[in-house]
Amino acid sequence: MDEHMDGAPSAADSVLDHVPMRNEDGEIRHEFVEEIAHAIEAGDSAALRACVAELHEADLGDLIGALAPDDRVRLVELTGRDFDFSALNEVDEAVREEILEELPPETVAEGVRELESDDAVELLETLDEDEQEEILEKLPLQERVALERSLLYPENSAGRRMQTEFIAVPQDFTVGQAIDYMRETPDLPDRFYEIYVVDKDQHWQGAVSLDVLLRARRPVPLTELTDEDRRRVSVLEDQEEVARMFGKYNLVAAPVLDTQDRLVGVITVDDVVDVIEEEADEDLKALGGVTSDEELSDTVFTIARARFNWLLVNLATAFLASSVLGLFEGQLEKMVALAVLAPIVASQGGNAATQTMTVAVRALATRELGSSNAWRVVMREGLVGLVNGLAFAVITGIAAVAWFKIPGLGIVIGLAIICNLVAGALGGILIPMALERVRADPAVASGTFVTTVTDVVGFFSFLGIATLWFGLK
Repeated sequence: MDEHMDGAPSAADSVLDHVPMRNEDGEIRHEFVEEIAHAIEAGDSAALRACVAELHEADLGDLIGALAPDDRVRLVELTGRDFDFSALNEVDEAVREEILEELPPETVAEGVRELESDDAVELLETLDEDEQEEILEKLPLQERVALERSLLYPENSAGRRMQTEFIAVPQDFTVGQAIDYMRETPDLPDRFYEIYVVDKDQHWQGAVSLDVLLRARRPVPLTELTDEDRRRVSVLEDQEEVARMFGKYNLVAAPVLDTQDRLVGVITVDDVVDVIEEEADEDLKALGGVTSDEELSDTVFTIARARFNWLLVNLATAFLASSVLGLFEGQLEKMVALAVLAPIVASQGGNAATQTMTVAVRALATRELGSSNAWRVVMREGLVGLVNGLAFAVITGIAAVAWFKIPGLGIVIGLAIICNLVAGALGGILIPMALERVRADPAVASGTFVTTVTDVVGFFSFLGIATLWFGLK
């Protein structure tokens, strides 16, 4: 007997009304995913439509990521017009591409039409040009031209991030005319914080915040309320610079101007939050030698291939560090304790360097570290390395003497620890600064160079001091 006839709740009721989507930790419940999967398998379009209609785009994106690959496309097909395509911007890029490639261009085009322009561009930019064109051809001319123009701007630029839906009014409008215009215009942006004043050629003249507009009387000319010094953005400006400006000046929206100072779009704070998350994610992955586009949904071969080159570079630098040990081969044969303790010196220096490097890379990214304070910060980090070096020299020296019962060994390893922690601290700040100076990304390349410095200095200082102290040859 059919379960609906048996009095059991429908799939939509069961999931949304009887089983919360998320558990106490905010994770999506396995029971929820199972119910949706069963509804997809049964082809229960009505239940799925009712379900997705209640979900926020972010929650729908999490649901898509939790489903089996075969169920993802079926979910889109079964929910039809009720599926919010902005949810695809919430999933991994590999998952998004997989879904878009399986769907007919007509279906994708219909979904794109319901999106704001910035979301539509974000959805399309991951596709190949041929696939983009195939979808864009299905759109009305005006929408297609707007999206094609946005896609022509450089990747990671403000032009790619902006939405082309905004409110612009003539400079001779009054407050009353502006309010009436907004009431009578059917296609206003879903959310906006200010209106923009332009001349007859669409050149930007200034901005009027909604709170200022609504406090003014209807006959007041907009020119009296217009903020001509409002922070604005060029279409070619890097999205990271835009995010930094939003954070510095506490903005919620900023107009985007082309090279002729014509108003072409607006960037809002929700777009900037996405940029901040992406940049932080990219920097964090780069510090670990992982490419910025690696996702959890990638295949084993894709991930292995992406990580191979960086591991190869690390292998080359490891051979360089190991070659220092080869210079002291005779000394190591005479005193085995040196071979045992040498990695400790290198490891401590590497850890100290990583701490400094992490702070330096982040400070460079946020522009907190620059030429004006570089010398002071370098000196501070060097002193931090010296203080910690002295502390760990005592600790490591006592441990080495207790272990090998050789008094001089404690002094040797203590001096080496001091040398390497100071070298690590200085390398951790100077190498990222140097890479920044030559226009290289400090987050990507710093780790390997810094580790090599601490390994080489650590081995050489420890074994060199030991050679001199014990008279080894």
